[in-house]
Amino acid sequence: MENNNARLLLKPGREKAVLHRHPWVFSGAVAQVEGDPPPGAVVEVVDAGGRWLARGTYSPRSQIRVRLCTWEAGEAVDQAFLRRRLQRARAGRAALEHSAATTAYRLVHAESDGLPGVIVDRYGPCLVLQLLSQGAEAWRADLVALLAAEFSPQSIYARDDAAVRTLEGLPQRAGLLWGTEPPERVAVEEGAGHFLVDIRRGQKTGAYLDQRENRLRVAPFCAGAEVLDAFTGSGWFAVHAARSDAAAVLGLDSSAEALALAAENARLNGVGDRVHGQAGDAFAVLRDLRAAGRTFDVVILDPPKFASRQSQVLAATRGYKDINLLGMQLLRPGGLLATFSCSGLVSADLFQKVVFGASVDAGRDAQIVAHLAQGADHPVLLTFPEGAYLKGLLCRVW
Repeated sequence: MENNNARLLLKPGREKAVLHRHPWVFSGAVAQVEGDPPPGAVVEVVDAGGRWLARGTYSPRSQIRVRLCTWEAGEAVDQAFLRRRLQRARAGRAALEHSAATTAYRLVHAESDGLPGVIVDRYGPCLVLQLLSQGAEAWRADLVALLAAEFSPQSIYARDDAAVRTLEGLPQRAGLLWGTEPPERVAVEEGAGHFLVDIRRGQKTGAYLDQRENRLRVAPFCAGAEVLDAFTGSGWFAVHAARSDAAAVLGLDSSAEALALAAENARLNGVGDRVHGQAGDAFAVLRDLRAAGRTFDVVILDPPKFASRQSQVLAATRGYKDINLLGMQLLRPGGLLATFSCSGLVSADLFQKVVFGASVDAGRDAQIVAHLAQGADHPVLLTFPEGAYLKGLLCRVW
């Protein structure tokens, strides 16, 4: 973590974001780099006049040239810094850590927890570490040692297979970092539900932990209902719905492997007779269901990210409108639509406008019952609004 006295000079007038404590310095704001820092090195960020502003880690291949770690001139970015940040993140999840009802949650949420590019998720006795930037990669050995000492997990497993690593010039890989090899299925608790997680091959680091609070919030609306859960994945929304006495749940997913795990989770919770999976493209299956005259009391739409780049936003809004139009057309009058977008480039305001457009095209009145977002273990730093990527609407559709 040596900074080698490297400095990054900003162009005139480009210091405002840094002064406002936004954690990213983009390449277009950089006038000059002094000291030839290697990838992941700590660098000093100064304005055009040489005034010190902040300190962060350097990534020469990324559009995000520096990820800022501290605005305190006397705070070194070293192992003690990492320990303080981990301890602060842990303190923010104290209620979850001491809850027997929740054994799967995000422990470190990257920039929002002051550790840019670092994701740490807990799945029962196992920690999953995902490093998404050159700076985070440089911290790997220290992070593993600190996590082992602070949390005494059974395993620390790497899921460095996110596509964003390629933008940083980093390889994709996964594997055991510390402790014993985790089981094929890690058992966790969420609310009153029991779930099995595949931390080697499951989505993200194993499961969609950011939806925990939304799953628990939507489930009570499913009592006695026929539920359609599009993009069901490993079935967590579906299982919670069935545990809340849904009459029947149909889960759709393109992955046969995910549906097999969803069926395991349903059986584990004693609701295998009421949760059924169907493989196929969700857009096509929803159209088939509409053509067949099928209707439901609750429709849950939790698709994968539709936009990873700004150039994809327009196509993403079309996809969101299409899927929400189909969802509303499949709802009985007075039914509930729980609809989500995890595309950070699609704002909550834009997403609401898209759902509004779908309601007009469907000829249905839709009332917003609640605005939904990522769970409290995925906090949003006020100076980093980009951290608010998950948004959702709970709508009553007439």
